[in-house]
Amino acid sequence: MATPLSIAIVGAGMGGLATAAALRRVGVEVTVYEQATQFARIGAGIQIGCNAMKVLRGLGLEARLRAQSFYPRSWNNRDWRTGDVKFDMIFGESAEQKFGTPYLLTHRGDLHAALASAVPDHCVKLNHKLVGLDETGEGVRLAFANGATATADAVIGADGIHSLVRDILFGASPVSFTGRIAYRTTYPAALLGGAKIDDCTKWWGEDRHIVIYYVKPDRSEIYLVTSQPEPEFRIESWSAKGDVVELRKAFVGFHSQVEKVLAACPDVHKWAIVDRHSLERWTDRNVTLLGDACHPMTPYMAQGAAMAIEDAAVLSRCLDGVDRNGVANAFRRFEATRKARTERIQATSRANTWLSGKTDTDWVYGYDAWTVPLAA
Repeated sequence: MATPLSIAIVGAGMGGLATAAALRRVGVEVTVYEQATQFARIGAGIQIGCNAMKVLRGLGLEARLRAQSFYPRSWNNRDWRTGDVKFDMIFGESAEQKFGTPYLLTHRGDLHAALASAVPDHCVKLNHKLVGLDETGEGVRLAFANGATATADAVIGADGIHSLVRDILFGASPVSFTGRIAYRTTYPAALLGGAKIDDCTKWWGEDRHIVIYYVKPDRSEIYLVTSQPEPEFRIESWSAKGDVVELRKAFVGFHSQVEKVLAACPDVHKWAIVDRHSLERWTDRNVTLLGDACHPMTPYMAQGAAMAIEDAAVLSRCLDGVDRNGVANAFRRFEATRKARTERIQATSRANTWLSGKTDTDWVYGYDAWTVPLAA
């Protein structure tokens, strides 16, 4: 009986947990190392595209996600002032029939908790901040800030846009600040005092936009996220607070629906939107990168987490039945299968014109990471 492959995953975000769940399905032993001491439910919404839902269905999470998420009629794109419809991307039943899975809107914390439920607790080691990585005869050795070390047959860096695994492999390179910031928060819809909002709308301004949608099936919680210019702001923390008064000022004159949502908004987070060029390569021998560590996305297509979740499914297929000697080849195959798609989505998202007019969306939402042909 061959010894199962052992893989260390650095980072327990969406991509790391999805990868752990997908690899366990093909008999790989995984340990996920996460620097945080606990998982926090930070106030943010997330759109789960039909393409990501296909992967989540394969991980056995569909029923849970349907029960806790909002099922929108559409993602409607409207003019900031007049409210005129620029493009109404219909979801709901018709998209579910067409793409085979629903399009859902949920709280980021709820999606993360669902993914965490697919990975046994003993596989996740919190308070393990990576400080070093080197390939030895025995495998890849990981060193952590708490003094612990571990050795695995292979390592997957799912450690986000500030990936240390990437820096160790390919050298540190700065992120590029886009000169834009985002405000975002979730709050109870009851604060709207009965005012109605659309299921999910992106209000397109001339140099700024705001996206507003429900994140609970009973419409009890709403989410908003903006993008607007503020070149001096460089704080990139998920937990940095913004000023609600400044936020309201930035959207004066927008449609009354927007003004109502902002008037009721109790508090808000603010962060700088950063970007990185795609890497020339993601893998080095028995170490690979995945998700934001190798192809971070601006938030304008709502596909950042979806790309990491797709990566997880494709990577598990590449590693199915592979022993330690075959890992480097499997990692190269994973990169070759995923690179063109993630680069196209990066470029499309960066342009920030997605759904601003009639748009072909089939290539995004119709993708199935479980069946897409793997590169030779």
